[in-house]
Amino acid sequence: MIFVASATGGVTYVSPEWCAFTGQAASDAAEHGWFECVHPDDREPAVTFLRSARDQQSEYSLRLRLRRADQSYAWVMIGAVPSYGPPDHTFLGYLGSLTEIATSGSEPLTAYGTLARFVPPPMNPTTPPGSTLELVADHLLMAHAIIEQDHARELLPVLRQALTVAGILLARNMASPEPGDRLH
Repeated sequence: MIFVASATGGVTYVSPEWCAFTGQAASDAAEHGWFECVHPDDREPAVTFLRSARDQQSEYSLRLRLRRADQSYAWVMIGAVPSYGPPDHTFLGYLGSLTEIATSGSEPLTAYGTLARFVPPPMNPTTPPGSTLELVADHLLMAHAIIEQDHARELLPVLRQALTVAGILLARNMASPEPGDRLH
């Protein structure tokens, strides 16, 4: 599932997979409405963590429980990288992904996050990208993590520019087959 957040931290786009997974309409997920789907015990730690990530304009990974459409909860990994644009390398917000994960049982049963590092979990076959642009965004996010691990940092500026463009296209220009299905 792909999302775009503005420089203020509010969500400006969620993919249709969000709506199918959570049962929440895209318009209800706007800004900070998506927190309604976060487990009550994970909500405050997530808000605090995401505020810190936004204030530092840092990439991040965050694990928490998210309510499914059937009202059960699933562990998910949320991760995002910051986007910058003109003028003067202005912080625009985030392009990120959200993937259901399986827990091993040995991990803490609390939400937690990591700043300055985004390592996307493997794509979950139950929530594949809904469009070619979302698939491209997923692959760009994975490439970002691979480059960070492989120390090929010379590629990061070009990749970050591609991530910025993908986020802008998702947030502003993606046509919706059904009015109200997507947030712009």
